[in-house]
Amino acid sequence: MPTRNSLRLGAALCGALLLAGCANQLPQRSEHEERVERTLLSHNLQIELGEPAMLELPQRHIRIHDQRTFEIREFEVIRRYDRYTPYQPWRELYEVPLGAVAVLAGVAANVLNVVALGNVPDLATKGWIDYGFAGLNPAMNVESNGRAQQNLARRDEQLKDERTEYSSLPWAERPVSVRAGARTYELTTDRRGVLHLNLLDSPFTLQDARVARLQLSVEDLQDGTRTEAVLPISRSLGGKLREAHDLVYADLESDEVGQWVRRVKRLAELGFEEEASELEQSLIELTRHDPELQREFLDDLRRKAGRQALVPAED
Repeated sequence: MPTRNSLRLGAALCGALLLAGCANQLPQRSEHEERVERTLLSHNLQIELGEPAMLELPQRHIRIHDQRTFEIREFEVIRRYDRYTPYQPWRELYEVPLGAVAVLAGVAANVLNVVALGNVPDLATKGWIDYGFAGLNPAMNVESNGRAQQNLARRDEQLKDERTEYSSLPWAERPVSVRAGARTYELTTDRRGVLHLNLLDSPFTLQDARVARLQLSVEDLQDGTRTEAVLPISRSLGGKLREAHDLVYADLESDEVGQWVRRVKRLAELGFEEEASELEQSLIELTRHDPELQREFLDDLRRKAGRQALVPAED
């Protein structure tokens, strides 16, 4: 005969089983997504010094590009989840009586289905019976999508596409080191990745007119990618720079109109047309509030230098 302790143990196990219950399994659910892996294969910086190869004029526009090569891999990912209704014992208080009603309704529906030659919907003939037996089972709740939970059952990943992509972006608003002899200057490109180099402008000085070349270097601090380029300077440019510096930066207001014209004309003769045009516009702006002086300058400029300057329209 079973002892009192064994009876207690059996009762405890049955009670635990009843409280723990069973999860009501629901149909499996799937999720689809696409995943892209982008791997950097190479990274280069390119400096386009432009033409001619040797610097003959004080100004030069230098383009810098940030070039990268990527390996692109596209995957299709499918995640499959097991879904279930977690067991809650207190729900049996209403699921058991509702289950009994559902079983009786399902049996009646099946009898009616025979008379109706199979035209009764499956929701009544099968669905009510399935619901009823799940409700009558004290160790299982009726399935419920509203409080369903899920666990990841399997993850499938398939490679859809694999390709190589190239990108070439401007080195926009980034630093460029320019070494002139023993001095190094930090310049910055514009938003198009163009470095506007002008040996007559700050930070360059007259001492830089003696150097034979400029060494440009750029570096991406994120990964240490670096490149350099050398721009030779013609011997004749050094002498021209020293003369042009005085023509551009000497005091304008202390000169006569004839000296203004001579300075513009001489810059053009040196081949510095861009600097000559800039000096013209500076002198036109200087005489803006003196129409007679401005007219005298423009007339002398046309007669002595053969230049036809344009006067900007006033706002």
